[in-house]
Amino acid sequence: MSAECDRDAPSRAQVVRIFLCGDVMTGRGIDQILRHPCEPRLYESYVQLATDYVQLAEQAHGAIPAPVDDAYIWGAAGNALARAQPDARIINLETSITRSDDYVPKGINYRMSPENAGVLAAARIDCCVLANNHVLDWGHAGLIDTLATLEGFGIKTAGAGRSAGQASAPAVLDIPGKGRVLVFAFASPTSGVPRDWAARGDAAGVNLLADFSDASVARIAEKIARARQPGDVVVASIHWGANWGYAIASEQRGFAHKLVDRAGVSIVHGHSSHHPKAIEVYRDRLILYGCGDFIDDYEGITGYEEFRDDLVLMHVADIARAGAELVALHMVPLQIRRFRLVVPSRDDVDWLCQTLDRECRPFGARVALAADGTLALSWARAGRAGAEHG
Repeated sequence: MSAECDRDAPSRAQVVRIFLCGDVMTGRGIDQILRHPCEPRLYESYVQLATDYVQLAEQAHGAIPAPVDDAYIWGAAGNALARAQPDARIINLETSITRSDDYVPKGINYRMSPENAGVLAAARIDCCVLANNHVLDWGHAGLIDTLATLEGFGIKTAGAGRSAGQASAPAVLDIPGKGRVLVFAFASPTSGVPRDWAARGDAAGVNLLADFSDASVARIAEKIARARQPGDVVVASIHWGANWGYAIASEQRGFAHKLVDRAGVSIVHGHSSHHPKAIEVYRDRLILYGCGDFIDDYEGITGYEEFRDDLVLMHVADIARAGAELVALHMVPLQIRRFRLVVPSRDDVDWLCQTLDRECRPFGARVALAADGTLALSWARAGRAGAEHG
């Protein structure tokens, strides 16, 4: 990450650096290029076999050297993570890790074989958010397999569980010498999560966020207050909203602000959109309204080219240990090619930078290309003359 220009910026030892990204879809076509794929049959109207997605990607950009090793799909992201050295790595895992054949007839079903889950360990992922509209694609058996597989790798989970208590509990990430990061995760029906997927009592499911009401805020604030210790950084990870389009619903923005005001959340980690959306810094707390996809098998699929969903972002946030406010946000632009993350062209980086800057400006933030090739966020900091906004 590039050096901070603010002389008063905390040192690296005084911040918790967190890597966040949007949807990581390691199922379907991605699973097929790994060493131990599931049976490829699908139940979609678009194609009948998961291998068809591999063929579409190869037709678009060339042959994929399958089977690939566990590090292959991360590509240039592996080098970027090594440079950034985040203290915590958090993704939204939008697939079930299972060989269950108990598919839910919902049109699209993602699964990856448990034998391929080493792809997550290869990127040293600390926490998989599971509060989304694909974790139960292969039934409750698929969710139980997912939880067991991630536990076997020592990867924490948030947002789904074997019971309502486990689904709503935070993932607790201990950062040596720096305290803890608590990850609470929520699945909103606005992203297509079926309401009957909610965990209830001792029944497995997701931590459903039924609505954006004040009552929901109060329940979350109470849950956070019970778990929080002094110095904790709290992440609220929410799967919400539509897949396409840049508009931010007013109820989402209001809900995010209330999570900061009433629950003391440091980061609102929004996902579901297939492309990056606006970023806001409210009272010096980071709100990512939509991180966009990070890994998927969409190459060769047409229909939404204007959103450039092949261009993806690593979000690397520095959060002050004292106060838990945002110190800096840098984003690493990458591109999906042959089911692998690569460095995009300068023209593509410029397009992404200009698009994000356009979308962030109405929220009081700007995005610019930094000297090291990352995209840097700037905003008027609260507490300085005329700075507070939102």
